[in-house]
This record gives sequence, C-alpha cells and structure tokens, in this order.
Amino acid sequence: MTRFIIRRFINMIPLLLGITFLSFLVMSMVPGDFLSSLKMNPQISPDVIRQMEAQFGLDQPLVVRYAKWLWAVLHLNLGTSLQYRVNVTSLIGARALNTIILSAASMMFAWMIAIPIGIVVAVRQNSIWDRVLSFVAFFGMSVPNFFLAFLMMFFALKTGWFPVGGTFSVDYPDLDLWARIADRVNHLMLPVFVLGVAGMASLMRLMRSQILEIKNSDFVRTARAKGLSERVVIYKHVLRNALNPFVTMAGYGLADLLGGAALVEAVMNLQGLGLLLLEAVRSLDIYLVMGSVLMGAVLLLVGNLLADLALVAVDPRVDFSSAESQ
Repeated sequence: MTRFIIRRFINMIPLLLGITFLSFLVMSMVPGDFLSSLKMNPQISPDVIRQMEAQFGLDQPLVVRYAKWLWAVLHLNLGTSLQYRVNVTSLIGARALNTIILSAASMMFAWMIAIPIGIVVAVRQNSIWDRVLSFVAFFGMSVPNFFLAFLMMFFALKTGWFPVGGTFSVDYPDLDLWARIADRVNHLMLPVFVLGVAGMASLMRLMRSQILEIKNSDFVRTARAKGLSERVVIYKHVLRNALNPFVTMAGYGLADLLGGAALVEAVMNLQGLGLLLLEAVRSLDIYLVMGSVLMGAVLLLVGNLLADLALVAVDPRVDFSSAESQ
C-alpha cells in the first residue's frame, strides 16, 4: 500500500503541472487583464499603471510569471489577489468552511434518501412505486440547479419560512453559540435541498440499476438456494456489492467542494469558494483563479486516491495492482 500511495503522489506532479500551466495559459490569452478597466480611467496616469504592472508581475512574459508563481506555490504561497489585495491562501481559507459545510450536508442529504429509495424501487421493480419514484428522479435530474435555486428563493420570499439567500443573518456576530448554529442551519436548509435534489436523483437511479444487475447473478441465486430470506440476500449480499460505485463517487465528490455549488452560491448569495471563483474569473484576478484551480485539481486527485483505497478496503476482489491499473 505504501508503494501504491507513493507512486500515485509521484504521478500527480506532472498532472498538476499540466493543469496549472494550461490554466495559466488560458487566463493569459483572455483579452485584457485586471488593469484594463484602470487603463481606461483618464484620472490614473500611465506611470501608476506601469507601477502596478510591475508590482503584480503583469509586465513579464508568460513563462516567467508562471515559473515565479510555481516557485511561490512550492513555498506554500499562492500569491496575492489582485482584486482583494490579500493573500490568496487566506482568502480561500476564509471561504472554504462555508463550501465544505454546504457540500458535505448536501451529499449526506442525497445519500441518506437516495440509497433507501433506490433499494425500494429495485426490489419492487415495475410497481407503482417504481414508476412514481423513477419519474421523480428523472424530474430531479432534468431541472437545473440554478433554476431550482430561484424557485426556492421565491418560495422563501412568499412564505417567510426561510431566509432569502445569504450565509448568515446580519446580527450573526452578536448571537451566542447555539443561536449561531441555528442561524447557519436555517440558512443552509434551502441550498442543501437544491444541491441534494440532483444528486439524490442520479444516485437513486444508479442504486436501482446496480441492484437490478446484481440480484440475478450467480452468487445471489446460490444465497437464495441456501434458504436465506430475501431481506438477508438483498441487504447482506446484493447491497454490499452494489455500493462499490458509490465509494468511487464519494472520492470524486471532493472536487465538488470547489465548483459543484458555484451556480447555487451565486444565485443564493452564499459566501463560498464557488462564488469566489466566479468573481475571480469575471475580474481576471489570475492569481486567485490559479489558486482555486490548483485547489480543485488537488482535491480531485486526492479524492481519486482515497476512493481507490476505500474500494480495496470494502471489496476483497480488488487489490492495489488492479486499482492502479484503473
């Protein structure tokens, strides 16, 4: 296992270099830069513009700027945000907790509902429950997250039951600990529902297809021939093998901490990483964009590694040599 992990980390290095260089190249090819709007202001002299270009390194060639940024990253410094004039690491860290809480809560919500429903519709194939819940799943997958977010905000506005957007209330700093927790939970209810609906629908369909595929396999027929009850067959033999794809999906889900909730955060004004990345791209804040891209790439690669390790742990048919070849 140690050799497997070391080899995977070594393989991550060229991948991260390729991802970050291509991202740096694309951002540099965009017409204009962060100072373009300032250059159009007649009240700002060309000398001030040149000083700012030299300060942020925008007057240097692409390769030189990328090499300096990469050298700073090796020293755990993601650079300075052009828009906010603060360290990118601290800026991302300040927003990370909100996105982590939102993504983790929505993932738990989707899994806790999707897996039991997927089992029910698979066991009762072609029943009225299967048809109704499958229709609900297709509806959930077809409705865009941002549109559902608009509907939920309209619902909150009309009923007054939930806050209309935002991460916390205005008086949040003045509240005690339990009141702060309650305020956060209240603001999370609708965003978690919006993000959980699409994930719940796709997970339910995946669980249904996995159980239908496995429940007629040879080892399941053998279990039934031994006289085991259908409940034991489904929950002990079928379900355990059907969960393998979900282990992989959980690992890849780490990357969603950065971009999966971006549109929902933008629509519902949630102060998270997704909204921060959208603002950075819109303002051509190249160092903030690069820090976000690097974080997303690391989360994706580490999530893939954790998924492989978890798959080896839960499935005795998979070993490290087969996981490495996937």
